[in-house]
Amino acid sequence: MKQIQLSLLTVLAASWAGVAGAQVTNHYSFTVDVNQNVPDANISGLTSVASFTGMMGKISDLNVSLNIGNAAGDTAFNGDLYAYLAGPNGGYAVLLNRAGVSGTGTAFGYSDTGFNVTFAAGGNDIHFYQNFSYSLNGSGQLTGTWGVDGRAIDPASAPSLFDTTAPSATLDSFTGTNPNGDWTLFLADMSAGGISTLNDWTANIITTVPEPPTSALLVTGTLLLVWWMRRRADA
Repeated sequence: MKQIQLSLLTVLAASWAGVAGAQVTNHYSFTVDVNQNVPDANISGLTSVASFTGMMGKISDLNVSLNIGNAAGDTAFNGDLYAYLAGPNGGYAVLLNRAGVSGTGTAFGYSDTGFNVTFAAGGNDIHFYQNFSYSLNGSGQLTGTWGVDGRAIDPASAPSLFDTTAPSATLDSFTGTNPNGDWTLFLADMSAGGISTLNDWTANIITTVPEPPTSALLVTGTLLLVWWMRRRADA
């Protein structure tokens, strides 16, 4: 009888340990309409702050969509643009840092007119998007899914520095943080000529939380088993 009781405890303990690690995945999406021009050749730029609330758990994955177009009567210039995203409780990613600027290519960056893209982990480096297969829509905006620029350097740095700086400010920095609170998107135009409009941006947030109901049942089962064993021992 003692061997049977021990086996039961072993099986239950193993089951409890496995289920204790189970998690529930939640998906949230927030779109922020801005529709404002980005000040031309102005490092003060344009700041969009939005409060995202009502989410459970910590961030396990994040992708961000960014829609930047042409100002009325003007055209955007992608190589001018610098953008970052900051989370409410940690996390900082450089989305754009003067795409195309290079010491071996052009010091002014790419001349395409806008972005309608999604940033996700594992995507090709958007800084050199013309080195990959890429598409522009009818408005001249770059489309598709890309990795963030991630170069945490002054956007006014020497062009050669963009070639030698590895991406470090990436979306991974948000993992494990609390997503509730004020999110900040900053966008600046670093060079004169070509005016952009920030149309909107979207944060798609995935969180995970422990799955307490099953664990609670197993705890109850453990207590019942201990009670039953004591009853058998006293009999």
